[in-house]
Order: sequence, then C-alpha cells, then structure tokens
Amino acid sequence: MTPTLIALVALLVGAAVGVAIGFALRRSRDREVLAVAEAEARAIRERATADARAATERAAADARERLDEARARLDEEYARTREQLEADVERRRATAEQELARVRADVEEGRATLRDAREELRRDREKVEQIEERLTRRGEQQDARALRLDENEERLDQRARDLEAEGERLQERLAETDRRLYEIAQLSREQAAEQILEKLDRELEREKAARIRAAIEQADADAKRRSQDVLAQAIQRSASEVSAAISVSVVPIPSDAMKGRIIGREGRNIRAFEAITGVDVIIDDTPEAVLLSSFNPMRREVAKLALAELVGDGRIHPARIEEVVHKAQQEMQTYIRERGEEGALEADVVGLKPGLVQLLGRMHFRTSYGQNILKHSVQVAHLSGLIAAELDLDVPLARRAGLLHDIGKSIDREIEGTHTEIGAQLGRRFGEPREVIDAIFNHHDLERAETLYPILVNAADAISAARPGARRETLETYLKRLEGLESIATSFPGVEKSYAIQAGREIRIIVEPHTVDDASAVLLARDIAQRIERDMEYPGQVQVTVVRESRAVEYAR
Repeated sequence: MTPTLIALVALLVGAAVGVAIGFALRRSRDREVLAVAEAEARAIRERATADARAATERAAADARERLDEARARLDEEYARTREQLEADVERRRATAEQELARVRADVEEGRATLRDAREELRRDREKVEQIEERLTRRGEQQDARALRLDENEERLDQRARDLEAEGERLQERLAETDRRLYEIAQLSREQAAEQILEKLDRELEREKAARIRAAIEQADADAKRRSQDVLAQAIQRSASEVSAAISVSVVPIPSDAMKGRIIGREGRNIRAFEAITGVDVIIDDTPEAVLLSSFNPMRREVAKLALAELVGDGRIHPARIEEVVHKAQQEMQTYIRERGEEGALEADVVGLKPGLVQLLGRMHFRTSYGQNILKHSVQVAHLSGLIAAELDLDVPLARRAGLLHDIGKSIDREIEGTHTEIGAQLGRRFGEPREVIDAIFNHHDLERAETLYPILVNAADAISAARPGARRETLETYLKRLEGLESIATSFPGVEKSYAIQAGREIRIIVEPHTVDDASAVLLARDIAQRIERDMEYPGQVQVTVVRESRAVEYAR
C-alpha cells in the first residue's frame, strides 16, 4: 500500500470514529436536557397547582364577601321598602278619610238639594194649577169659537140652499129652452136635450167653481181675521208671563225677617241698592224670596250675586252695598271672559282679541227665540266648518265667521243699529279678516255678499235655528210620503204630471189644458186636498197647486 492510501484510510477511520463519538456525546447531552425539562415541568405543575389552589381560595373568599355585601344591601332595601309601604298606607288612610269627609259633605249637599227640589216641585205644582185654570178659560173661549163656526156653517148651508134654488130655476130655463129649440130647430127631443144638457153642464161647472172660489176666499179671509184676533188676544194674555220669565230673577233668603233688613230704615238700603245696580227690587208676599226685575240680564245677574252675598253676610248698609256690588261687577267681568274663552275653545277658534272674547262672553246672557246666542254661535261655527270642508274652503276662517256672525247682539241693546251693522263695525275695529266681516254683515242679505262665507254662515244659521224641535224622520218614511202625494194627484183624470216639493209641504200638479179648464182646476185642487186629508198622515199642512198652461207653437221655415 502506498503511503497516500494508508493516510486516506486512516483519515476515513478517524472521521468515522469522530462521528460516532459526536453522536454519543449529543445523545448524552439530549438525555441531560430532557431530564432538566422534566424537572422544570414538574416544578411548573406544582407551582400551577399551588396557584390554582390559592386562586380558588381567593375566589371563595371574594364570593363570601360579595354574598355578605348583597345580604346587607337586601336588608337595607327591605327596611327602606317597609318604611315606604308604611308611609304609603298612612297616606292612603288619610286620603280615604278625606274622601269620606267629602262624600259626607256631598250627601249633606244632596239632602239640601233634595229639599230645594221638593220646594221647587211645590212651586211647579202651583204653576201647573194656574196653567190648568188658564187652559180652562181657553177651553171656554174655544167653545165660543165653535159656536161662531156653527153659525158660519149655517150660513154656508143657506148658500147651498140658494144654489139648489138656482138649480131649480135653471131646470125651468132648460125646459123652456128645450121647447123653443124643438119648435125652431126641428130637432128631436133627445138631440135637443143632449145639446141643452151639455151647455147647462158647462154653465153649472163654471157657476159652481166661481161660487166655491168665492166661498173659499171668504172663508180664508174670515179665518185670517179671526186668527189674527186670537193671536192678538193670546199675545196680550201671555205677554206678562213672558216678560216675567225673561226679566225677573229670584233670590232666596233665609227668612222673611231679612226683607226688613234689605229695605232698611226708611228704605235707604233698597234705594241705594237700586241706584247702584240699576235693577228694581220687588219685595212682596213671596215666602223666603226677593225678586229682581230688569231687562238687562247682566245687571240682573250682578244684582243677584251682590244681594246673595249681602244676605249671607248679614251686614246691609249703603257703604257695604256699594262695596259688594263693585266686587260682584268684577266677578261678573271674570265670569263673562271665562264664558267667552270656553265658547272660542269649543268652536276651535284661536287668535281672538281680548275685547272680542269679552263680547263673546256677553252673548251667554242673550237668547233668541228660546235659543242661547252663545251656544247657537258655537253650533253655527261647527256647521260652517263642516260645510267649508266639503267645499274645499278655509275651514278655520269659516268657523271664525260662524262664531262671530251674531257678535253684534252682545251690545245691540246699548248701541243703535241692527246686529249685523254693529257686528261688522266691531269686526273692523278688532281687525278681523274681510271674509269674516262680510259674513257678519251679509249673512241675512246674501245679495250683497262679496264672498262665499255669508252663504255658508246663512246655511249653518238656518240649520242651527231649525234644530230645536225639528221633526226627525227616516228616509224611507219621507220618500213614502212624497210617493203617496204624487200617486194621489196622478189618480185624478186630466192630471199630466205631479211633483211633491218643499219636503212634502207642497204638491204641484200640471194638468192637460184641453181636458181641465180654469173652473175645473179649482175643483180639482179642492178634491185632491180632501183626498190627501182623508188618506194620508202628515205634519202641518200640504199646499195643493194646480198649474194649467196652454201653448201655441208654430215654426217659421
């Protein structure tokens, strides 16, 4: 072997031995590292176990501490809730006692009201007896009127006998005419009789119609004159009662001995009261009551409030009277303003000037045909708004015009002029819109209207005025009455068309002019009216109008 090869082999052997020794050393080092890692893992596991045990103990301690705190808070909340419940129970017990006291007071007030109602019932019973006495007198007057009607009936019977005598004379003329025609015309008796009867029938129809028309006109004139007499007498007899109802207020007093204190020494108290309030004080035999008489309702109300306070206080002398009346006037102004504000709020009208609100409240004391003017104005405001909404107009403006349309009536007794003129002046003074002023001034005279709002207010005014006592009927009943009227009219011969108008208050009948002449039209109207009276039920009266028209039509070609 050459030295080089030997060196190479030695080198390879040394390399292999070095690799083996290095592998052995690395494996020994890996065992040491593994042993160290296992020792560290055991140490870490022990530390983790110890930490977990310590954390568990701390969590348990913390939970026990929190539980103790929650128990403490719960005890405090329980104590506080118990105190609140006890306070609430005490408060409710006090409220119940107050409510019981109010109920007892209401019961006492109800008993007092019951006593007043019984007294009012006694007074009403006396009024009913007086009314029965007046009705008895009116019954006697009706008997006298029936006697006069019997006399008129006798006169009509006499006229009927005169007509019969006239008919007999006409029969004699018929016989004489028959004889002459037979001699002159050389006609047969039957032919002459037929011609004469036709002529006589026409003459009798015209004569009968003329006499009936004259009798009807005379009866209408007599009835109109008599009705005017009856109405005049009724107005004269009831004028005092109506005047008393609208101009007298009653102030109750505890005893009749109070009347002497109201009069005062030599009448000085009553004279001072009348001079300050402008109201007449009537002290008569009415038990436990004093009457206040005035056509001004606000003065009468002020006097009523003042006298009630004076009677309740017991101190009645001129200085005290002046003080109390002044206080009552201030309270009255507040009351008027409150009524005006309530009316505007109910009508949903905003932005009224304080002066207008005050005038609106004064309308609370005015009535027209038994209707409170303020309530009527609120109704008209609502109705005007509804109509304006249907017509796509300004609804708030329509309600405002409806509420203020009668504002002039609040002071028309103090200022000369109609309520429309006064209301328009007030509207201009308080800067109301042009449409509102137009509605106030022209809601009774639509020909002068410049806008649509007077027409709306006029319609709403008519609806509100017609509402009290209006007859309420179903549509079926209404249509059935109209159809009944038209069917009765068309059942007569010679009737071409008939139309029921004015909600069934009038029926217009168009007749054939060649079949019904002017004289027969009068009889036809009377016969239809009698048939309606016999076969139909209806409110009020039905006017029967017969229309006869002759037309001649030609065309120029």
